[in-house]
Amino acid sequence: MMEELYQLYLNSTGVCTDTRTIKQGCIYFALKGANFNGNAFAQEALSKGAAYAVIDEKAYQTSDRMLLVPDVLTTLQQLATHHRSTLQTLVIGITGSNGKTTTKELIRSVLAQQLKVVATQGNLNNNIGVPLTLLTLTPDTDIAIVEMGANHPGEIAFLCNIAQPDYGYITSIGKAHLEGFGSLEGVIKTKGELYDYLKAHNKTIIANAQNPITEQLLAGYDKVYRFGTTQEVNVPVSCLATQPVQIQFSDSATRITEEAGGEPIPFLKETFEEFDTTTVATSHLVGSYNFTNIAAAVAFARYFKLPAAAIKRGIESYIPQNNRSELKTWGSNTLLLDAYNANPSSMAAAIDNMLTMPHYKHKVLILGDMFELGDYAATEHQHIADEVAKHQWAGVYFIGKQFAQVKTTYPQYPSLEEFLPVFKAINFKDSLILIKGSRGMKLEQLIIEN
Repeated sequence: MMEELYQLYLNSTGVCTDTRTIKQGCIYFALKGANFNGNAFAQEALSKGAAYAVIDEKAYQTSDRMLLVPDVLTTLQQLATHHRSTLQTLVIGITGSNGKTTTKELIRSVLAQQLKVVATQGNLNNNIGVPLTLLTLTPDTDIAIVEMGANHPGEIAFLCNIAQPDYGYITSIGKAHLEGFGSLEGVIKTKGELYDYLKAHNKTIIANAQNPITEQLLAGYDKVYRFGTTQEVNVPVSCLATQPVQIQFSDSATRITEEAGGEPIPFLKETFEEFDTTTVATSHLVGSYNFTNIAAAVAFARYFKLPAAAIKRGIESYIPQNNRSELKTWGSNTLLLDAYNANPSSMAAAIDNMLTMPHYKHKVLILGDMFELGDYAATEHQHIADEVAKHQWAGVYFIGKQFAQVKTTYPQYPSLEEFLPVFKAINFKDSLILIKGSRGMKLEQLIIEN
């Protein structure tokens, strides 16, 4: 059945899971969700131009172009793995508590200067998004960068079995999704499943030498290509500034791929010369926490032997989007919009970054609830409030049900709707304003509606 389906896939225009975006000649996969049954839309998919529809409920099989399988999602995943295994494309797996998507986009931007690269769209990093990414690969794709997200133990291991990564990188491990993982130890174990897979298959791992948690996960494993701020690593990278992030890295090509026991890479071209100088690249990202994300991109580029000029272009051409560490001008104010997501680790890092920006007299924090913390929610929100209270701010506003319950002298608002009229009435001038909260808080609405 899989070989038959794979041939149909190769002759199609790709896969689709939503009848609103049907492409002529595609294969529609009738996925199910908590509030929908894709089988019910199979006939509509065919009517709109799909060549075939894959379903798992016989009652909906009204055409010989409807392929009945035991489970649509499992079939989609198996098709993606089959497709991935037939290609020569190298796969990079990326996971972590913070910075996954930004790091993925930076690596894509840098490698795409000379290679054919496919990467996860947005943050489609789950058991549906990963196979959909793999099914966009073509025979001329050099590298696929697959972001892997998880909020329960075992999910990264499951995604690794689908994507079969050749390389991997864990951005960070912190207090994210504690509700699903149960503890920080649970987060470490689950994120570490990426390295478990790579070690079991004798693959190369790219690692931040300054990250003690991931270094502990790598103890005793040799096929590691490290970056960091010291000279004892494969790729030394220095941070020259953080507002925006400016880095410096060596142009020397002496720390070659084989130092990590790397396998031959078919598309590598030995075309660049060795230099003893250094290259400086200025990004559009702000915050010391983004330095590591950029340094990781440099390390991947160095591993694949891209020249310094291409690395510099890739870093400097990446523009953050989707409310991720976006530095904006807002009237006479400077706005740091980081409202895509938040957990205790990233929230603390964003606040620390505000403290390192001395050129602004007036600093304002607008902080929204951090989701998926379970039993840790009250403690972690109170910890953030306590840390905020240790410093002087021109203004602090706590928004959300959790922040409304902390002990603080700063104003609290149980919802964004209750804060909106207050925000509109405040006359911010010459201020640096951080807007940070979990995606569900939708804090970007503060800017949209003003």
